[in-house]
Amino acid sequence: MTSTTPSRWLKLLSLVLISIFAVSTGFAQEEAAADASGEGHSLLDIILDGGPAIILIWLLIIGTSVVMVTFIIQNAMTFKKDRLAPPPLVAALQQLISTGNYQEAWETCNANKNYLANVTKAALTRIGRGKDAVESAVAEHGVREATVLRTRNSYLSVIGVVSPMIGLLGTVIGMIGAFAVMGTTGVSDPKLLAGKIGEVLVATASGLFIAIPAFVAYYIFRNLSQSSIVFADDIVNELVIDIPYDELAGVQIGQNFSAAGTVPVAGFPQAGVPRAAGAAAMTNCPICAGAISVGSSPCPHCGSVLSW
Repeated sequence: MTSTTPSRWLKLLSLVLISIFAVSTGFAQEEAAADASGEGHSLLDIILDGGPAIILIWLLIIGTSVVMVTFIIQNAMTFKKDRLAPPPLVAALQQLISTGNYQEAWETCNANKNYLANVTKAALTRIGRGKDAVESAVAEHGVREATVLRTRNSYLSVIGVVSPMIGLLGTVIGMIGAFAVMGTTGVSDPKLLAGKIGEVLVATASGLFIAIPAFVAYYIFRNLSQSSIVFADDIVNELVIDIPYDELAGVQIGQNFSAAGTVPVAGFPQAGVPRAAGAAAMTNCPICAGAISVGSSPCPHCGSVLSW
């Protein structure tokens, strides 16, 4: 897990550097052309001279680029394996579940808001319904949490599609203005017309500068999220695999828990298993094999005094 973290950050840094280099190169070429022509038009001059429509297009381009960088940073932080399944939380849940402190494990999950805690909390809530119910809870809530996590990443794909269209719209609007000028003044100065067309094409190039890193980041984070979610799911399944479901039939874990209902479970004498008041965990008498409530003594069938 540790060895892959620098690689992810290196990819992110590469995307940012490539974008900065591309934009810087474009600006340098633009300034050089402006100096050669003697006009001295900067990018800001081009935007302001384009009118309200061009200004709006450039505001959308700038806003889209800011949103893209924000999502990239958020995804880089969210899809880390130790963010979905923090090692201290994993160790705490392993200790609590192995000793039978299921209600305390649920409360620990409830106090933490991450993928592992949310899925494990749903599984612990269904302990009293049996193994199949717990496995269904893990699957259902795992899909739900994964969908929420992937939603933010899908926005990068949207940005990759929309940003070239925004740039193309700016180019089309600029071309309309350029040809309108040509229609009134003629083509007496082809260099002026070529300069105007070059200026409006900057909007299309800017849209592509945003779309390319957005698409690259989208596919990187899509694969990263898949591997991280599988990693967290494996931990959840390991946590609940050894729970004695048959002995915990009817146990209620979660909001309906009552601390007064804590009783020990056969095979787990070192720790009590919390259960809601009135929820009786059932087992068999070790003497006569009759069905009795956990903690009952003597046995109502054979009268044997049982030590729990």
